[in-house]
Amino acid sequence: MSVIAEETKPLLLSVDGVTVDFDGFKAIDNFSMTLEAGELRILIGPNGAGKSTLCDTIIGRVQAASGKVRFRGHEISGLPEYEIVRRGICRKFQTPGVVPSLSVRDNLALAARRDRRWWRGLGLAVPADERARVEEILEIVGLADRADVLAGELAHGEKQWIEIGMVVATGAELLLLDEPTAGMGPNETARTAQLIHSLVGRHTVLVIDHDMTFVEALGGKVTVMHQGKFLRQGTVEQIRNDPEVAAVYLGRSDH
Repeated sequence: MSVIAEETKPLLLSVDGVTVDFDGFKAIDNFSMTLEAGELRILIGPNGAGKSTLCDTIIGRVQAASGKVRFRGHEISGLPEYEIVRRGICRKFQTPGVVPSLSVRDNLALAARRDRRWWRGLGLAVPADERARVEEILEIVGLADRADVLAGELAHGEKQWIEIGMVVATGAELLLLDEPTAGMGPNETARTAQLIHSLVGRHTVLVIDHDMTFVEALGGKVTVMHQGKFLRQGTVEQIRNDPEVAAVYLGRSDH
């Protein structure tokens, strides 16, 4: 009898034994994690667990004291942030960073520019392929009917969606979304989960959050951090039912 091996996706990101030390305080403590190409992963943990610091380390904003980060099999530890972005990783921060004086369309057009030197990004005609990409992303994020509105006039949730669109517009293979539903109501949160699902496959997505309702709506594999360390990994149901996770993160126990 022949056995067909289960297909495995190529490894895209590897975080191997990373430690980040801030004057004796280990914000990340020997943390390891891997991501496959096209995967959706949710990283959760209580406030101060080290989630955002891990994002900063992957993108090169913070340098690790030890350990390695590899992307597509190549070590990126120690590279400057702009070089890591060029290699195909882009991050959305917790607070939207849109340009309020530009329209939704122009914000996306800036992010989509292949030549991102500031004097090339402003005041010049947008190439046809980049214009087409912008229109596609407007549809993806659900803001096609708001394309000509100034970004500063939009609601908070809409600004978050623009920024997700801007991350997508860069063409990055790996998207790091740091608390993409911060400040949103239930309806906006549900819509954001749908938006992220539409990106998975064409992109690998790492979502950092602590809202378990949102995590359940996403439904991907969950990695739990606690005090800078790897705690658990599994499905949402497995994480929900893990007593140690319940004790340190969800604030309850079976007792």
